[in-house]
Amino acid sequence: MNGDVIRRLRRYRDLLGHVHAAGNSGRAELDDTQEINYPAVMKALLDVGYTGYVGQEFIPTRNPERGLAEAVAVCDV
Repeated sequence: MNGDVIRRLRRYRDLLGHVHAAGNSGRAELDDTQEINYPAVMKALLDVGYTGYVGQEFIPTRNPERGLAEAVAVCDV
């Protein structure tokens, strides 16, 4: 989305069928080292009325269970 994630979510809210999240850069864990502010993105999804699923993709760079737990926590708003 070329850095305009929240603006585009708002603009295309009626077209959202599925949201897929991955760490940027490198598709690593969704933690505070990523460029994307996932809590803000998740709040924007709620604001536009999105009620579907959010799929998370990451390539673990450490303990996978810990990374997944942190990714879920980051996106739980």
